Amino acid sequence: MGAHKSIHAGKAKLDIGVNFIQKLCSSYVLSPHRIYSNPLSLASGSLCLKHPNFFVNSDMLDVLCHKGLHDSNLFIAYRTSRSLCLGQQSLTIQHSVSPEVGIHGIPMNNFSHSESRGVRLSKSSIGLDMHEPSSSNWSTTTSVYFKHIHFINDHGRSISRDLDGFPVTCSGNPFDNMIVIKQENRFEEANDHCFTHVSLQMEQGIPLQPNLLTFNRFKLFASKGFKLGPAFFSTWFSGGSIVGSIAPHQAFAIGGPSSVRGYGEGAVGSGQSCVVSKNELTFPLNKKVKGVIFLDCGSDMKSNHRVPGNPGLRKGKPGSGFGIGYGIRFKTQLAQIKVDYAMNAFRQRTFYFGVSNVIV
Repeated sequence: MGAHKSIHAGKAKLDIGVNFIQKLCSSYVLSPHRIYSNPLSLASGSLCLKHPNFFVNSDMLDVLCHKGLHDSNLFIAYRTSRSLCLGQQSLTIQHSVSPEVGIHGIPMNNFSHSESRGVRLSKSSIGLDMHEPSSSNWSTTTSVYFKHIHFINDHGRSISRDLDGFPVTCSGNPFDNMIVIKQENRFEEANDHCFTHVSLQMEQGIPLQPNLLTFNRFKLFASKGFKLGPAFFSTWFSGGSIVGSIAPHQAFAIGGPSSVRGYGEGAVGSGQSCVVSKNELTFPLNKKVKGVIFLDCGSDMKSNHRVPGNPGLRKGKPGSGFGIGYGIRFKTQLAQIKVDYAMNAFRQRTFYFGVSNVIV
């Protein structure tokens, strides 16, 4: 379940949120080895502060702090106000800590769940985003940032290898550093009957020093939706590839609620390249409830052996898979409820349940 509260103090705005998302896997709750007797132990909280005119010239300061059961995230952005012809610039600082499950996790229960193996990922970054003025439905964002990737175990100690003895970084140290130039081109168009969204991202690691990662990363995301009588059909496609001096943590993890439903996070595969397709048909059941039928599929395009240490092969990931299922969407003035029932290629069934955006 979720709760959200907005507090206005002059021109400042403070958002306080509590979220609860529960996943049921047959008779298991999140993990067959870890049963939570108190469901409130799965709650996570967040704080978001937005303050215009904090500095000068109507500049904006955004602060987001999130603390979950096993992860945390701190995000600070200072956005300058510019004219429409000059665009906007943003200085961002971010630090996050979370279990690394997508690459180094172990698939469980016929790949329906991924279990952590004590590898945690700490990310710190600082960068500058430059948003160019949009032309019709197209917009462009260019970013330059420094990123520090640090691996630790569950006790907070630095590690350079996983439990199998393979390096978790490109440098062989407990950390990797990189300076990245990123450009994203976006196209968005929507009306009451259909929508189209395309995003093209390109990243390049700049070798200003020998210890910095050098790579080229490409990602494509496209989605299309349109009405079919009273129903609405939506399809999403994403793909990507990376070349250069890459590390295991840069691989594409396939599987999970936002990727291929019916699989755990990264349980389908982890490769140098990937393609993922998601398709949904939503239809009204009554004024408040909608039903949905979906089909997800994804593949690492047989590129798992190109990831250093080949974590996908070592953990027995199939490399490709599909999930099919159905669900309901129930929206009220107090909550948005989402329930999905998915079955993967190994006929393992998984429930996904979430309630969010509750106004208190």
